[in-house]
Formats: sequence, structure tokens, C-alpha cells
Amino acid sequence: VQLQASGGGLVQAGGSLTLSCAASQGTFSTVIMGWFRQAPGKEREFVAGISARGGSIDYADSVKGRFIISRDNDKNMVYLQMNSLKPEDTAVYYCAADSAIWGYRRVWNKYNYWGQGTLVTVSS
Repeated sequence: VQLQASGGGLVQAGGSLTLSCAASQGTFSTVIMGWFRQAPGKEREFVAGISARGGSIDYADSVKGRFIISRDNDKNMVYLQMNSLKPEDTAVYYCAADSAIWGYRRVWNKYNYWGQGTLVTVSS
């Protein structure tokens, strides 16, 4: 699976952005998709995950209630709608894919396929 993330940019606190991740090759509908982020000087952290058919979804506590992950298997796309953005959401956001079991969805090194990252900057 090859992944291409897009949609990052500069937004004011309280604003919204929607990130997209396009997948090509492979069997997209069989893989778990995750969004991770990495701020300068910090470790990569889990943001959200969605199971292969979208029936299970998980969010980090820091984004729960503000972010929404979704996928369209017909279009090989996964999305991260980010609302009520805060300056602490500033980071490079990565989409990731793997066929690993759902129990490892929050563990970044369990994902074998990664997009190139898209920068989200939230100004105060």
C-alpha cells in the first residue's frame, strides 16, 4: 500500500482542517488505517485509528470529541476531520496502514506503510 497525505496548512485556533490520505496499490479495504502526529522535539503519537471496514474507531484522549476519522473503501481514502483546533495540535500528521490486529492500532511501529506527512500549524 502506498499512501499520500494532504490537506495540512495554517489555521487559527478554533478552526478546522480536513486531512486526506489516498492509498494506491494493495488491498486497502483489508487494512487498518491510522493517523499519527509528531511535533518538534516530541515522539510520534497516535491520533486516531479505524478498522478495515470502518466498524471500529479509536481516538487519543487529546483529540476525542474534536477529531473525526473516516474512510471510503470505494475510493481508497481515509480522512481526518479536525475541529476546534488548538496550538498544541501543531505537528506533522502521518497516515499509516497495516493489516496488524486491531489491538496494536495505537503502536506506531506496528504499521508498515506510511504516508509522507502533512504539516498542520495552529496559531494562537
